[in-house]
Amino acid sequence: MRKLVILFFLFCYNLGISQNAQYVNVFIGTDGTGHTFPGPSMPFGMVQPGPDNKDIGWNHTSGYQYRDTMLLGFSQTRFSGTGINEMGDVLLLPINPNKKSYKNTYYKSTEVGKVGYYALTKKDDVKVELTCSERVAFHQYTFPQSTAQVWVDLQHGLRFVFDENNQKGLVLDSEVRIENNTTLSGFCSTQNWVNRKYFFVIHFDQPFTNYTIQEKKENEKAPKYLLDFNLKKKTLKVKISLSSVSIDGAKRNLHSEIPHWNFKKVYENNLEQWNNYLNRIEIDASLKQKEIFFTSLYHLFLQPSNIADVDGQYRGVDDKISIAPNKTYYSTLSIWDVYRAAFPLLQILAPEKIDGIIQTMLIHHKAKGFLPIWTAWGQDNYCMIGNHAIPIILSAYQNGFKGFNANDALQAMVETSTRSHINSDWELYNEYGYYPFDKLDNEAVSRTLESGYDDWCVAKMAFMLKKINTFKTFVLRSQYYQNLYDKETSFFRGKDTKGNWREPFNPLIATSPLNNPGDYTEANAWQYFWTPAQFDIPGLITLLGGKENFTNKLNQFFTIEADNPNKFLGQEAMIGQYAHGNEPSHHIIYLYAMSNEPLRGQKYIHKVINEFHNNTPDGMIGNDDCGQMSAWYIFSSLGFYPVNPADGQFILGSPQIKSATIKFKNKKQFTILANNHSTENIYHHLRFLNNRKMENNFITYQELIQGGTLTFEMTKQ
Repeated sequence: MRKLVILFFLFCYNLGISQNAQYVNVFIGTDGTGHTFPGPSMPFGMVQPGPDNKDIGWNHTSGYQYRDTMLLGFSQTRFSGTGINEMGDVLLLPINPNKKSYKNTYYKSTEVGKVGYYALTKKDDVKVELTCSERVAFHQYTFPQSTAQVWVDLQHGLRFVFDENNQKGLVLDSEVRIENNTTLSGFCSTQNWVNRKYFFVIHFDQPFTNYTIQEKKENEKAPKYLLDFNLKKKTLKVKISLSSVSIDGAKRNLHSEIPHWNFKKVYENNLEQWNNYLNRIEIDASLKQKEIFFTSLYHLFLQPSNIADVDGQYRGVDDKISIAPNKTYYSTLSIWDVYRAAFPLLQILAPEKIDGIIQTMLIHHKAKGFLPIWTAWGQDNYCMIGNHAIPIILSAYQNGFKGFNANDALQAMVETSTRSHINSDWELYNEYGYYPFDKLDNEAVSRTLESGYDDWCVAKMAFMLKKINTFKTFVLRSQYYQNLYDKETSFFRGKDTKGNWREPFNPLIATSPLNNPGDYTEANAWQYFWTPAQFDIPGLITLLGGKENFTNKLNQFFTIEADNPNKFLGQEAMIGQYAHGNEPSHHIIYLYAMSNEPLRGQKYIHKVINEFHNNTPDGMIGNDDCGQMSAWYIFSSLGFYPVNPADGQFILGSPQIKSATIKFKNKKQFTILANNHSTENIYHHLRFLNNRKMENNFITYQELIQGGTLTFEMTKQ
């Protein structure tokens, strides 16, 4: 019996059943505004094959919505949790020629999604299974009979701007060749969120007997094919390889990563790679908590994507082909979102990726003249405000990462902060000490406040490198945010070039550049008031007249009811004015640790964890934004959070699980213990680091990676 138990354990281990991938629910966040997707991917992978229910609209930015059963087909690339549609390259749809009227629907009950694998059965009785390697998608179709068809749509893509009559056209140019009766190859140049080029190879394991080119609509530049097959065993396999560089690059990726036709082997390798990352942390928690936690970890590791080919070639922002250091060049950098918590968490859980991310940013700067803002497939879409590659670089250097030249990094930070570019007008900013709304009639307050944080980061980097003149310049600039403080209303407000406040003023009204232009970015005056607290809590307390007023302001913030909250303006998952559904609010709960009522913040952390996160498809309220929402959940479950993402400190909160152990590659471990943990005991008054009582309300990155034990003594209030 003992031998059988051991054999069963080994069997389960090999299947990944006993590994943390078993807790991942890929459907969390797919219903509603989480905008995640259930298809397979590799950690930091280039491809993400999956179903596309619709190719346009805010509800389908990943191509998928859980409640849909309509199906356009299966494309090979997408983003996780973003608010804008992009990618969706190379759409394939297997078709039963005997039941064509059912080709675009599927049985919801047949849908299966797990780490490295996705499957469904269409209503025309074709079963579809998907897996992938890093750069190659692998499809397996099972038909009810030997006759089969595959629709190949190279005009398809996930589109941001609605264009019902295709007057603009997604594809600007394409060239596609049928190499033989098993292989198609080509490239497409597209214009959507970014202008980009992708190259592909589609390779079938059985020959097609005939093909039909579909008639193009007006302004369509890419072909669509209907391929006919006469199958031997009713199963058809297809590999789709992508490259940003060339068709030859796509072929090298294909032959290097999947030189065989063993679908199961590709899936098992995918699962093994995922467990390598997901097993870096263990937690003692309920099954529900484990599902949310490890799904959050899964979402964190989906990006940034390495878009370099297997030989290290990549296409840069200048459209030139280069060789990437260590064969890694990262894109899907949603910087405004991920600098806050996702990037600090990657430094703990995937430190081997950090130098490559920073190197990518510095290469981008060298080609473009300023650091990246938001990159997709290597191209910048300039989405969102600020220049938050700056705190990312400082954070890495502050925490001891040395795989890049620090002086080059500082130069890039300074040039990005002094040479005006598409995202910043530094002449205007320096002339007035803020962005005046009559010169910049959109997001003027938010841009000023976020630039203040970037300036503080440049100053800190300069100080660390002993560049004193640069330090003095940027310390001064970091205080510009105070120029927009209105003592009468106690808010940061829009001011014009003559020093007049914008009227009328309602701090409850959220604004957004796309659908309600104003002085704030996807938020209101209440939510942006706390932005300077990322780097200058003492300054903010002074503006308010002391810690008591600071505490009262926080209490007001969490109790004043929202006025017609609009999810399109970032107003989701509300507690008073706190909007958990969007990033500007994410650090604010932790400011209670610096107030007169630190336990109140712990209460709100518990509330957010339990009311706004669930292990269901609608269990994420607000865009995941490339892992930022997930990173908030992970940090808050562990009991600490980076209020200032660049200073190497994590403010202590309230752990939501019994214990956790982070495992580092040098065999060191860091354990978090919540003694007397329960659903009622949500507060802690005492904490100990390696059995020594902590007086500070934070723990540092260096303390974490050295290993040890952080103990919270939990209690009722």
